[in-house]
Amino acid sequence: MGTLAPSALRKHINSGQLNPVYLVLGADEYEKDEIVDTFESAVEEELRPFNVDRFDGLDAGSQSSKLSLGDVLGALQTLPMMAPKRIVITQRAELLLQPKRESELTLRDLSLLEEYLENPAQTTILVLIAESLDDRRRISKRLNASATVVRCGNLEDVSDAAHWINRQAKAVGIAMEPGAVRELSTRIGPDVRRLRGELDRLFLFASGQDRIRESDVREVAGAAVSLDDWAVTKAIEKGQTAKALRELALLIDGGAVPQMLLGQLAWVVRTRLSGQRLAPAIDAVFRADSDLKRSAVESRVLLEKLVIQLCAAKVN
Repeated sequence: MGTLAPSALRKHINSGQLNPVYLVLGADEYEKDEIVDTFESAVEEELRPFNVDRFDGLDAGSQSSKLSLGDVLGALQTLPMMAPKRIVITQRAELLLQPKRESELTLRDLSLLEEYLENPAQTTILVLIAESLDDRRRISKRLNASATVVRCGNLEDVSDAAHWINRQAKAVGIAMEPGAVRELSTRIGPDVRRLRGELDRLFLFASGQDRIRESDVREVAGAAVSLDDWAVTKAIEKGQTAKALRELALLIDGGAVPQMLLGQLAWVVRTRLSGQRLAPAIDAVFRADSDLKRSAVESRVLLEKLVIQLCAAKVN
């Protein structure tokens, strides 16, 4: 049925020409909640108790509720009351569409949903909201083919993050200096969850100011993250000791596992060193591995020492 951006979806809903099935995907919970509210607004407020059903996949694991996909399917069969359409919304739908344990019941319900997608009710709008779906599953393929797909918070790079920050600031009427946008987007990257949290903190911090400045971001925003898991090895290959150490610090501060980082450094030695430089470098990796397992010295110090040694080897 095609794809819509969130901004286009709002215009589409307000037009009143709704499609039978929508699949809303993305990590931005705030934006997904806004979309839910917009769908609900398609039904007159006094009629919503009769014509809007909301489910949450979290209830599938609740001892008191034990929601199933069958409950959602049952709601689709109810006719609207005093309105042309009714809306069935399921948040965290991935917990129902991709159950951890498949049973005869869950498989039957998934099969029934597939049948429903072939001939959806014309008086009911089904809205399935999920962070993501496994595209290898049959139900995901059927939904992508049958539903109108909406993707939220789909940021690919720092440039996308900067545009997103500007849109959010404009929406709430807060000015941000270009340097502040650049600092925040570079520091956090295209992680929409973290961007949302950092921006909310900045808005609170800068309340009463005429604008958010670069210095505000540096004071309030969390630590920077590395946007390239292999940035350390690339810097080592070029013999850039200072950059390699900076990138190593970003990865460590971001929670990278020391043994994983050591594995990357070992890869550099295996694939980029030869001749007289190879044996000493291999010894250095083995020593670092042994020290990481047994030494009381902080792992960060051991990895920094190894990075300096490899940079000094002038890897080709």
